[in-house]
Amino acid sequence: MAEVDYKELKKGGFMRQVQKDRFSLRLRIVGGQIRAEQLQKVTEIAEKYGQGYIHMTSRQGIEIPFVKLQDIDAVKKELSEVGLQPGACGPRVRTITACQGENICPSGLIDTTSLAKELDNRYFARELPHKFKIGVTGCCNNCLKAEENDLGIKGGLKPAWQADVCNYCGLCQAVCPVKAIEIVSGDTVSLNETQCNYCGKCVKACPVEAWKGEKGFILSFGGLFGNRIAVGKQILPIVSSKESLYKVIDLTLAFFQKYGKQSERFRNTLDRVGWELFEKELEVLNIE
Repeated sequence: MAEVDYKELKKGGFMRQVQKDRFSLRLRIVGGQIRAEQLQKVTEIAEKYGQGYIHMTSRQGIEIPFVKLQDIDAVKKELSEVGLQPGACGPRVRTITACQGENICPSGLIDTTSLAKELDNRYFARELPHKFKIGVTGCCNNCLKAEENDLGIKGGLKPAWQADVCNYCGLCQAVCPVKAIEIVSGDTVSLNETQCNYCGKCVKACPVEAWKGEKGFILSFGGLFGNRIAVGKQILPIVSSKESLYKVIDLTLAFFQKYGKQSERFRNTLDRVGWELFEKELEVLNIE
């Protein structure tokens, strides 16, 4: 009988259970979306090969527990019939999570669904010193809690005031959650740019469109939510283009690959080698 490569099975989404020769299968659910016919197939597999139930993970994933070792190939074949694949476990880029974004949510500022799929195509299962989580949230309401991820992406909007159309109603000042806007007089509005969090509420609320804005991505690095809890840090200005976003992600993963020790999370790598080194490498990109 051939020896079972448990490490390879885990890499492919089949995690050992405490029960002998039983595995919990983690599915590759990108951006938290799964089609109805795919969900029906998951139900069938759970009933046929598991114990008739599924587990919803904290990162928008679906797991099917109690899959037998001898059924793994059959399960993978049936999943492929509806375009589903096992997810990734172990030291690599995990499945991308995302909120519903601007296509569904009135507060959304970016298309999180499309971005999650693009990120998944580019980075899913890339080998790294430890697991690496990327999460995408559509705005500063931060439903997906971007700062909990190794790399968090948050939709943002950099506002600009148009004096010639403003009626000085004060609504922008009232809705600003960080008090970065002030009606100074009957003909002047002040924006404290260093205080602005790019939430876009002023632009969405303005009744005369006196506030315009450029959409972009707010990035956080080094989030951790396990044995050690650490909030990701924002060390770049808002990133205005997808091209620049990918340059930052490419550099971040390369940095982790270069400096990270085996079984060391990205945050711990940054703390060990120094955030200054990471920031210095980011400066070369000239992100604006």
